Amino acid sequence: MALKIRLARGGSKKRPYYHVVLADARSPRDGRFLETLGSWNPMLAKDDAKRVELNADRIKHWLDNGAQPTDRVLRFLAEAGIATREAKNNPEKAKPGKRAQERAAEKAQKAADAAAASAE
Repeated sequence: MALKIRLARGGSKKRPYYHVVLADARSPRDGRFLETLGSWNPMLAKDDAKRVELNADRIKHWLDNGAQPTDRVLRFLAEAGIATREAKNNPEKAKPGKRAQERAAEKAQKAADAAAASAE
């Protein structure tokens, strides 16, 4: 059975609250889980100590037994010093889209044509 350490959403509409849970990878997001390992309240300030609460002993136990954290949970674990996360590098993401590149090329061409026309 593949185990995941992931978030399960709680809270009311537009007031999210998440539990960090250990669940079977095949179960739905807010479905059955094996154990609650912590919580995350994104409504609190980023420097608030209660924003992310983790049960480090149980998380280490499950990581040693093969549980895989999701990317968001891995960020929390890295901040707490429980696990390491390599920084991602995607230079393609910062580039403008195809249409924006076409518009920029068209604008540059018009500027070049205008400069050539004024030089004559």
